[in-house]
This record gives sequence, structure tokens and C-alpha cells, in this order.
Amino acid sequence: MKSPSIVMLRRNFKHIARNPTSVFNAVLMPIVIMLMFVYMLGDAFDVGVDYVDYATPGLMLLAVCYGLGATATSVNSDMTKGIINRFKVMDVSRGAVLTGHVVASVLTNLVAIAALVGVAFLLGFSPSAGFLDWLGVAGIVVLLAFAAGWLTIALGLAAKSVETAGLATVPLVMLPFFSSAIAPADKMGQGLRQFAEYQPFTPIIETVRGLLNGTPSTGYAITAVAWCVGIAVVGYLWSSATFKKRA
Repeated sequence: MKSPSIVMLRRNFKHIARNPTSVFNAVLMPIVIMLMFVYMLGDAFDVGVDYVDYATPGLMLLAVCYGLGATATSVNSDMTKGIINRFKVMDVSRGAVLTGHVVASVLTNLVAIAALVGVAFLLGFSPSAGFLDWLGVAGIVVLLAFAAGWLTIALGLAAKSVETAGLATVPLVMLPFFSSAIAPADKMGQGLRQFAEYQPFTPIIETVRGLLNGTPSTGYAITAVAWCVGIAVVGYLWSSATFKKRA
């Protein structure tokens, strides 16, 4: 007999496959943004290296955010359309329902990032990372996707409707643009520079960038892991409390 978590995961993937818009947002939109910045705007940024090498780490993490809207609307739809009541009758655990959404979100993000990195190599991306560095990149990416997944589940559960659930993730999509993903923080104007330096995505991006360049920074890595763990804990506790209240 299959576990409830696996059943929920399969269900979520079927829903994703039936929604081409969510597939576009999660996989193709980050690639479109990469092409736009590298080809159209890359020469406008003085970053000391080939712009594709600078931008790829940030765009990898931006790709994590682009599929979150579909996750938020999916979990909210489950709550507002009575699906959860059916699961309760079938004795499906709360953990299985939420975990299925999170795991589906993480796996979708990994597919999107793999596609993005493939396009980056076609554009001339040439990282200096060794095997252990790539393992570190994978670990940070999965940790961020896991944390963002739980926070997105919480936002989706807290929203009053499917429409507002989708809008709730917009700040998460926009936040990487106000980090060091596209341009170095020290080249930004007063106020924006400080915000970019101290928001969560910058240390995460700089950790991935350092690993891909073969020059990892322990300080950035500790800060990045701390942010991811903190976001995951907040998202999990918030999701569990909201689910228990609404279900």
C-alpha cells in the first residue's frame, strides 16, 4: 500500500502537468529572464567577469521563486473547495497533505534550475567549481527550495481566496531582483544598497556564486543556511497552525 505522502505527491504533479501556465512560470520564465539580461542588458553591467558567470547563480535562485505562485494557489484551492474534508474522511494525515505540496514544489524547482543551468552553459557559462563545490550548490538550492516551499504553503493557507494566494507570493518573486542577483549590491544607490546587503537572498546568492567560482565564503554560507533554516521553521509552524485552524 502506498504511503499518503506519495499519493499526495503524485496528485500534485498531475495538477501541475494539467496547468501549462504553471509549467511556463516555473521552467520557461527564468530562462526568458536569463536571455533578456544576458543578451539585452549584460553589457550594461560592469561586474569584472563575463556577465553570464555573474548572473547565473542569482538566476538559479530566482528560478526557485517563479514556481511558488502555483503552489500557493494549489494549496489554497484544496482548502477553499472542500478537498481537505474528503482527505479527512479518508484518514489522510495533515502532514501528508502539506508535505506533498512542499516536495512537489522542491522537485519542480530542481527541474527549472537544471533547465536554466543547461541554457547558461549554452550561453558560455564556465564555472570553476569542483565536485564538492557543486554538492554545496545543490545543498543550498534544495535548502532554499524547501524553506520557500513551506513559507509558500503558509501564505497559500492564510489567503482568503485562490486569487489572493497567487498575489501573496509576488514579494518572494520580486525579492531576488533587489539583491545581488542582477548587479552587485555595492553599485546600488543609498538605501537600496543596504536593503540588498541585509535581505535573505543576497547571502544565499553569494554563497552559490562563491561555490561556482571555486572561492566559497564561510561567512556567507553560515548566514545563508541560517536564513533558510529560519524561513523553513517559520513556514512550517505557520502552515501547521493555519491548517489545523482551517481544517
